[in-house]
Amino acid sequence: MKMKAGHSQLEPVVLILIFNLCFNTSYLLTELQVCKLCSGAVINGTTVGEFCSASAGRIDGRCCFRNDNTTDPEHIIGLDLSNCSLTHLEDLHEASTALMIDLSHNPFVNINDTAFQGFVELNYMILPEDVVCPGGNTSWSKVEVKDGNRICEGQKNVCNQTGQPSMNCPENSLCAPYGPGSFECSCADNYHGYKCLREGKFPALQVFGPLGASTVVISLLLWVTQRRKAKSL
Repeated sequence: MKMKAGHSQLEPVVLILIFNLCFNTSYLLTELQVCKLCSGAVINGTTVGEFCSASAGRIDGRCCFRNDNTTDPEHIIGLDLSNCSLTHLEDLHEASTALMIDLSHNPFVNINDTAFQGFVELNYMILPEDVVCPGGNTSWSKVEVKDGNRICEGQKNVCNQTGQPSMNCPENSLCAPYGPGSFECSCADNYHGYKCLREGKFPALQVFGPLGASTVVISLLLWVTQRRKAKSL
């Protein structure tokens, strides 16, 4: 389970915009490593290849990207890491938007459920026969063994369907899917803090105001100190 505290709209919009700009810039400048975990490219005749073709996707390495003119050109919808001689699972967070993942024909011992936290759109997985579906069989609508592979199809929502507070989350919070067998709890409106026990808006100014002021003061002191050292040389 992942807890997530609520935040009010008082947080500085400018800081958020600057953060997003820096993040997006660095993201675009960094090649998606998950597509290069194995040599070669997605083959048209494979399950992921056929899915990519049917979805009018764009193949790059082992990834199938959504091929449209949206603001997110690196939106992965399919990942084929089959027959890559992988003994353990690397960080796949770059492919968290994938609808289909093929990890078959790899000598995995097991796969940790946390490896797929955040993969809320994942709906079809192909695994080696002896590897359990992430989250267990109960996290999927259909699990079958076919042609030496285990197929996990139809990720289930572990929260109730209404989006109302779930027995998995504390009072005053909402449950949201967070990948196969996983969920996260977010504080409901007007609640924040540990286990969402505090009522009222999150005191953003009281929390971030002193922190920002302290940062400015420390920066000025360091700047003055450096100037004095420079003059004394």
